[in-house]
Amino acid sequence: MARKKMLIIPVFLPFGGCPHRCVFCDQKGITGRTSIPSIEEVHSAIRGHLSTWRGGGLREVAFYGGSFTSLPFETQRTYLETAFEYVKSGLIGSVRVSTRPDSLPDSTIEFLKGYGVETVELGVQSMSDEVLRLSGRGHGALDTVNAIRLLKAHGLRVGAQFMPGLPGDTRERAVRTAEEIIRLKPDFARLYPTLILSNTPLEGMFKRGDYVPWSLDEMVEVCKVISRLFKEAGIPIVRMGLQALPSLAEAFVAGPYHPSFRQLVESS
Repeated sequence: MARKKMLIIPVFLPFGGCPHRCVFCDQKGITGRTSIPSIEEVHSAIRGHLSTWRGGGLREVAFYGGSFTSLPFETQRTYLETAFEYVKSGLIGSVRVSTRPDSLPDSTIEFLKGYGVETVELGVQSMSDEVLRLSGRGHGALDTVNAIRLLKAHGLRVGAQFMPGLPGDTRERAVRTAEEIIRLKPDFARLYPTLILSNTPLEGMFKRGDYVPWSLDEMVEVCKVISRLFKEAGIPIVRMGLQALPSLAEAFVAGPYHPSFRQLVESS
């Protein structure tokens, strides 16, 4: 029997809770938003998706972008209470959030679970401390190891997002990152080739000649190896490449972008 399609209702929180700005990040270009949404906008997004959804299966509200667990506590609670209303009514099955690996103490995880959070997506980006330092992440690879182990110990589903091609990255480091993430056994992964977007520190590095983006062919070849490793490990890559939004087209400066990046990788 075919598995029913899952409805994920995205609520984007651009730069929400981020303690600083990573060199690659332009949340406006990725999400099309410039500020975190009001509670009325959250209700509108949820109701709008539910009103047009004709499938069965699971329904989930997902707080994407930014670092959810680094938001002020009252802001976190307000957003979660809003989504949890729909969980209690049976209209939504669960909630997911995305955050940083170094922002997840035990107390926070229990707090999230109390509001129906069943999945946490982590911005891993790389398992090389040198790449993380050059990218301005502000955390190390050990933080990712500890975060994934802690989330799994609390019974939560874990997603790992990572970005081949960041400053200081190499083919070998990117493949090693994939291998180290696989050893941690997340439930799924997202694979985003590093792009240069306007108004980011990475654009400045590019213009000064301090950073050279990977070519599309090079990125496809590396992601082909990474994709095979995840497939062999039984861990799905649920997204490969950024969504082709008009806002992304406006922000794109250079790098291995293709609107059908996953198809390029799989067909190669």
